[in-house]
Amino acid sequence: MIRQRLETAINPSSPESCLNSNMEARASAMSFSLPSSKALVRPMNPLTVPSYRSGQRRAARGPSIRAAIPRTKKEATVETVREQLENCYLLAGINYKGFTVKQFQELRKTLPETTKLIVAKNTLVYKAVEGTPWESLKPCMKGMNVWLFVHTEEIPSAIKPYRDFQKDKKLEDNDFTGAVFEGKFYAPDQFKKLETLPTRAQLYSTLLGALHSPASSLLSTLQAPSTQLLLLLNAHITNLQQQHPSTQ
Repeated sequence: MIRQRLETAINPSSPESCLNSNMEARASAMSFSLPSSKALVRPMNPLTVPSYRSGQRRAARGPSIRAAIPRTKKEATVETVREQLENCYLLAGINYKGFTVKQFQELRKTLPETTKLIVAKNTLVYKAVEGTPWESLKPCMKGMNVWLFVHTEEIPSAIKPYRDFQKDKKLEDNDFTGAVFEGKFYAPDQFKKLETLPTRAQLYSTLLGALHSPASSLLSTLQAPSTQLLLLLNAHITNLQQQHPSTQ
């Protein structure tokens, strides 16, 4: 046995030496073909969301659908307010805090066709009236308001339905927060002036009386607000046309 080993060491080309060399070569090849534990890469799950390390920026995202829908609704509300301001004689705010849906429905039924009740945020209404004569409504844009648009010259008859509703439902706290008429702002304690404006018939009677009275009385009539004076003149012209049809 010892002799055999000596022969193998002296003669490396012997069969046993070649066999041992082949086995060592295979073992060496296998050791290099297998990756180390540090080189193993864990497969990525395609359903997982990649996490961001501190200092890394996320990719910029465009506006979401949820953000676009409210923006479109706000623009539509501003446009609705602007449409209602056309041929509007008076715009008033009403404190609707505590109102129920049923009360709103009942209130809308009591209002005449010449008025429109709209629920809108103060900021949207102010955006619609900004830069117009209605901008003087700004002092009452606090709290929760519902907006009354009056499209008739008969202001008292347009305001009275809400006054009756307010009294019937015992809504003393839900008063007018302010109004604009002919570019002038009326505070809640000044609404008596709006509610006691003369009607068309009363204006017509006043004009006829002024035309048959001394000049001082006519002058005081001419100094009335522009809307009242316009009603008086229109009524007088109509009366003259009825008396003299040939002059039309």
